[in-house]
Parts: sequence; structure tokens; C-alpha cells
Amino acid sequence: MRADAQRNYDLVVKAASEAIARDGAYASLEEIARSAGVGSATLHRHFPTRWSLLQAVFRGCVRNLAARAGDLLAAPDALDGLTTWLHEVTAYATTTRGLADSLLNEPPEETEACGAMLVAAGEPLLRRAVDEGSVRPDITMADLIILANGISLAAQPMGAAKAEQLLTLALKGIGRSQP
Repeated sequence: MRADAQRNYDLVVKAASEAIARDGAYASLEEIARSAGVGSATLHRHFPTRWSLLQAVFRGCVRNLAARAGDLLAAPDALDGLTTWLHEVTAYATTTRGLADSLLNEPPEETEACGAMLVAAGEPLLRRAVDEGSVRPDITMADLIILANGISLAAQPMGAAKAEQLLTLALKGIGRSQP
């Protein structure tokens, strides 16, 4: 891709990410183009369908979350690093209104690839927490991603604060700690 085409692509994805967070998956494509400082034809040249634009936004965010998992490996407490990252995954999924629902209609290989990327990114965080003894060894990252996604979908109408509360409840449980 030429440098100017790549710049326009990046501007459109950034504007789309902001619009989707604010207005949901059906944000105006014209407004996205305007916010990116490009014409409608440029947007459609890069993204012939709304779904292709949603996929680009989703993949970019998944890459950012994967990178963040790597950053959190340096957290002093493994459990804190893991739970911080799971809260960030849940917050992202909750605040990108309609994106997760919209992508559920996409070919499974696309959503499976993004899910696999998140699982792979979170695995080192989970392994470290298991090695420190703060997480049971039978817990899998795939299960934690399913938990985070389920909570985000359920809490979407209520917002990120509710998702945060529900994830904390799920991770800590409802019982008193046993010695």
C-alpha cells in the first residue's frame, strides 16, 4: 500500500473506532469519512462493506489488547496483571456498542482467529498466576475469554461499570474465603 493510502486507511480505522465506541456498530459511514478527513469514495475503496470496516476495527483492538497483555506480564503481582487485563478485555467489548453482536454474523474463521489471538496473548498471564498459586490450574484462558465476552454482552445495555462489577463478582466469587 502506498504511504498516502496507508495513512488514509489508518485515519479511517481510527475515526471508525471512535464512532463505534460512541454510536455503535451502525455509526454513520459518512460521519466516519468526515472525521477521518477523507471522502466517502476513499472510505469505500478501503472498506467496500460496513462489515469489512468493523473487522478492521475489531482486529486493531484485538492487537492492542494482545500487546497490553504483554505489558502486564511485568506486573508485580501475577493475579493483578491477569485480572487487570481481563477487565480491559471486558471494558473494550462492552464499550464497542454492537460490534461484538455484528461480528457474530461474520464467518467463524474471522472471529475464531481474533479469539485465538486473545487466548494466546492471555496465556502467559494465566500461566504466571497459576505458577504463583493464585489461580487454580484447571482454569483455561479460553474459558476466561468466554466469561469476559459473556459478561460484556450481558452488561452492554447497562454500561462498562456494570460489566466491571459483574466481572469482579465472577472472578472473586460470592463466598467467603476459606483458609
